[in-house]
Amino acid sequence: MENQDKTCHNLTRRQMMIGATGVLAAGTALTQFGGLLKSAHAVGGPTEKWPWSYEKLDPAKTAEIAYEEWYRVFCGAAVINSVFSQLRAKVGEPYTSFPVDSFVFLEGGMVGWGMTCGSNAGAAIVANLIIGPRIAGGTEGHQISEDIFQWYSEASMPIFVPKTPKVTTKLVRTTAESPLCHVSVGKWMKASGYPIGSAERKDRCARVAASVAFHLVELLNDWKDGKYKHAATHKPVKEYGITAQMNCMECHGNDVPTPPMAKK
Repeated sequence: MENQDKTCHNLTRRQMMIGATGVLAAGTALTQFGGLLKSAHAVGGPTEKWPWSYEKLDPAKTAEIAYEEWYRVFCGAAVINSVFSQLRAKVGEPYTSFPVDSFVFLEGGMVGWGMTCGSNAGAAIVANLIIGPRIAGGTEGHQISEDIFQWYSEASMPIFVPKTPKVTTKLVRTTAESPLCHVSVGKWMKASGYPIGSAERKDRCARVAASVAFHLVELLNDWKDGKYKHAATHKPVKEYGITAQMNCMECHGNDVPTPPMAKK
């Protein structure tokens, strides 16, 4: 005890304050961690409720927001924020706390890898968050995602023309026949003659994101009204015996692996 008293006596005020601050910080951290654990336990568990509250939105207004947002967070996050930013104002939570900007990684077909167009991925995220995942009974969210992918593949893009375009050049429209970024952008660049870094290509992709946001809201509004009907007809697993999309052979020819088909 005597040694302990000497030790305490020799502590400076600053050292004592640091020690007290550390205790307080640790206590705060534990409290916050406990809250995170509580939240983490709730997510995806029996307390999670779907569908989220949804108010019908104006497709044209949503598309304008997506177009502007593309220049800030690119395709995927632009589509998500075009919907969620409006629902924050109309509904509040859970949209208020949703970290939209974290989905900037969807750009360029996922961190520039040219895979699924970020606009498609963003639309699928929105539909499945609002309606709920298929495993929780949100079948229509899954179906809307399918519809978006097929519609994107078959549409002559870009469809939407913003009120105040950042590029005034008339942009050629092309049909990707694929939901993939590198196919969609590649076909457009070949047809237009503009390279990947051009202002025209960037504005084309901003308009594509806006086009997807427009159609997504059309589908969500139909769902809200009870009028939504699943339209996609592409069934890759049943047709090819493997997860796939429509035009692999167009680019890859005989290099596409052939899976063993299930016995009938």
